[in-house]
Amino acid sequence: MDKLIGREQEIRLLTDYASSDRPEFVAIYGRRRVGKTFLVNQVFGGKMAFSMTGVLNGSKEEQMEAFVDAMQEYSGKLFKKPDTWMEAFRILKSFLKKKVVLKRRCIVFLDELPSMDTQRSGFIRALGYFWNSWASLQDNLTLIVCGSATSWMIRNIVDDKGGLHDRITHEMHLRPFTLRETELYLNSRGFKWDRLSVMHTYMALGGIPYYLSLLNRNESFAMNIDRLFFSEEEELRREYKRLYSTLFKSPDSYTAIVSALSKVRSGLTRDELRKVLGKDSSGSLSKRLDDLVSCDIIRKYVVRERGVKKNSAIYQLTDFYSLFYLTFVPRAETETNYWSNHIGRPEVNTWLGLSFERLCMAHVAQIKQAMRIDRIATKFYSWRSKKSKNNAQIDMILERADRIINLFEIKYSESEYSLDKEELGKLRNRIEVFRKETAVKESLWLTLITTYGLSAGVYSSTFVTILTMDDLFL
Repeated sequence: MDKLIGREQEIRLLTDYASSDRPEFVAIYGRRRVGKTFLVNQVFGGKMAFSMTGVLNGSKEEQMEAFVDAMQEYSGKLFKKPDTWMEAFRILKSFLKKKVVLKRRCIVFLDELPSMDTQRSGFIRALGYFWNSWASLQDNLTLIVCGSATSWMIRNIVDDKGGLHDRITHEMHLRPFTLRETELYLNSRGFKWDRLSVMHTYMALGGIPYYLSLLNRNESFAMNIDRLFFSEEEELRREYKRLYSTLFKSPDSYTAIVSALSKVRSGLTRDELRKVLGKDSSGSLSKRLDDLVSCDIIRKYVVRERGVKKNSAIYQLTDFYSLFYLTFVPRAETETNYWSNHIGRPEVNTWLGLSFERLCMAHVAQIKQAMRIDRIATKFYSWRSKKSKNNAQIDMILERADRIINLFEIKYSESEYSLDKEELGKLRNRIEVFRKETAVKESLWLTLITTYGLSAGVYSSTFVTILTMDDLFL
């Protein structure tokens, strides 16, 4: 059985919630396969008073059967299947009353909560009544609810306007592993890969523990990718539809957005997306975009404009797995060794450069730590010109409270990066275009992030700071 890797802060918080002297209602959410259930089970083990898992895509009757099975497991008694969730929670309350009087912490875990909320089931109202009428009065009770449909969890639990309004005492958004946690996880499973291979793995799969668990330590990165995406097993080829079906009840409208964003490096505004998708400008597109942001699939960033603080939002695909899948799987058809056969080809090299940019954007905290500015307030965004003929853009910008703006040049290379005169000219042009269009007054510091550093040369003093792949592993 896998041991718990990383998650130090989450473990500490959950332990604190379980040691509280007041009733706690904790909502945990995060995308499919990120390890939410594993985290709770590892922290609390056999200490739970009651635990139930909803049936994915199950009917109300199947959810009730799952409830009865859980009740019988924890009580050792037979129960008749309830007709409503109000009745089910009355049964649960009666069972828990015998637990809370013992004065030990009573931990109740409801997993895959969105699955329990079937159409016209009254689940949310019943849960709200259970908490408000009884559970919230029990000082030694911790109720933990969990779900992969992140947007559902936020809308119906965290930001509910009905019976659960302001009832959550803590929320926890469990995000993918960092590079450091990914390296620790692979090391714990006996992998002897160098950091470039670990980084490639992250760029293809993201820091998703379940995806990482499918890797074989006796195979190279390329062999693993061929097996998981392009062989007859192809476990991660089938995962794409499952991922979005789990996150959203109508996944096609969401995958259309993800597919459109996968084709544009710098992202698209809502109006640009509307034109690509052929949708009107109603709130439905905005809602879907917000849902994808909350599920860690895309990010929303703003472009700084001259003379005003009003910014136009741009949406960019940041989910590594989705980007890899959409870039390569449709091309592969029946080529079982697609990845091994295409290493070094333009399409793979382009993906490496793009994914390395995404990797850096996902590790801004580590970058700030490496630069020793982690205590300085910053704003992180990207920028693209609206006026220049060559569509100048800067992949990553850190605007700092100490009146310095770091403009990042991000370059993937499998050896030391070499800056030539032509590339230097492009860099200087981008800086000047940025300065003119934004009218910034702060100092602009050019910062390089590359895998193995910058080779010594006549232009090596161009960058104020140079970071390497190792800095992303902090």
